[in-house]
Amino acid sequence: MSSRPCLYVVLAAGKGTRMKSSLPKVLHKIAGQSMLAHILATASQSGGKVAVVVAPDGEAVAKEAIRVVPDAQIFEQAAQRGTADAVLAARAALEAHDDHDVVVLFGDTPLVRREVIDELRRGLDGGAGIVVLGFHPKDPTGYGRLLLGGDGTLTAIREDRDAGDEVRKIGLCNSGVMAFRVPNLVDLLSGIGTANAKGEYYLTDAVAVARERGVRATAIVCEEDDVLGINTREQLAEAEAIWQSRTRSRFMQNGVTMIAPETVWLSFDTQIAADVSIEPNVIFGVGVTVGEGAQILGFCHVEHSTIGKGARLGPFARLRPGARIGENVHIGNFVEVKNTTLGEGAKANHLSYLGDGIVGARANIGAGTIFCNYDGFNKERTEVGEGAFVGSNTSLVAPVKIGEGAYIGSGSVITKNVSPGALALERSAQEERPGWAEKFRIMMTRRKAQRAK
Repeated sequence: MSSRPCLYVVLAAGKGTRMKSSLPKVLHKIAGQSMLAHILATASQSGGKVAVVVAPDGEAVAKEAIRVVPDAQIFEQAAQRGTADAVLAARAALEAHDDHDVVVLFGDTPLVRREVIDELRRGLDGGAGIVVLGFHPKDPTGYGRLLLGGDGTLTAIREDRDAGDEVRKIGLCNSGVMAFRVPNLVDLLSGIGTANAKGEYYLTDAVAVARERGVRATAIVCEEDDVLGINTREQLAEAEAIWQSRTRSRFMQNGVTMIAPETVWLSFDTQIAADVSIEPNVIFGVGVTVGEGAQILGFCHVEHSTIGKGARLGPFARLRPGARIGENVHIGNFVEVKNTTLGEGAKANHLSYLGDGIVGARANIGAGTIFCNYDGFNKERTEVGEGAFVGSNTSLVAPVKIGEGAYIGSGSVITKNVSPGALALERSAQEERPGWAEKFRIMMTRRKAQRAK
């Protein structure tokens, strides 16, 4: 990668009316993170300063940019008069960083990889003043075409609406992503006119202006997926699928087993260690870390949680925010855990809700156990000590503490603390009335017959 400093100008002023949404287009999410955040994160990984150009009503977009890159500079494009005009909206940043490379990215093109940006900048190191990112789409209709000279240099970019039939036959298309290493870029962009079908200032015309000034332009080619622009919900879903496929592949290359990878859904910050095994139909929401050797069985849903080494989760388990699953813990089918820590080797294998609590190491939580954590006004905590045994169908009414090694009899409703090593039972005396069932059936049959008359 180039050793020169770099300024990334991210254009995020598009309205996105085709998304049919009140949310700004670049704030729609892929893998739990906004499109804008994806491209800003990629730019940040490559190093350098960041300038973001927003629309006049772009407060939400600006706020998101600062969240991702706190020192990003925000500029407003007063009127949307084309991409060159958008870049010039960041004039102050361009002038302050005149000795920097400048890479222009788009907030609605979130899948550009760091490797592609590095390749752009290597093109600048090779002597080009402008490097344009091109691609070969399956259908080039609507895309600008890259016109190459006999020596392979880029001579011009022709927008589809301004192109003739011969130019439209060219398969190499413009992505919009460009890198510049020219003195006084503001002056170069100011030389762009509006002699085109839309009467706008096209950034693509910078190539022709640069050539007139003796500046060499070249193009590099990337995959179509890298530069997928998002304007519709369908394209948003397509980008999600591409991101998911790439990320699954990366995890599997790093030692994660996915039996049916196309059914596993990941978030932008998912962390999965080596030798983790993931069965079909698993969803990782934002904020999940999975430790080495863990097993995630089918149909689990996890968000804002940690899963320790060697733990086993599922099938059909749900971890809500704050679930902390220790090493070798077993969380079984239809168990829901929220804001609860389970110590090493603890087990909750069936049909339980564990909310706002602590479960000590090697404790066993029986089927149907409920941490009754909410009284309609406040959340309270339940603590289960190490090695405790909680019998099936037990309700632990918080706040309550179960001591180490204690036993809770099945079917109990525990409202008071239980001492370490004690047995706690809460059951009414069983009563039996001989012959009652048959008398009851006869009585109810008569009543039903009378109502039918």
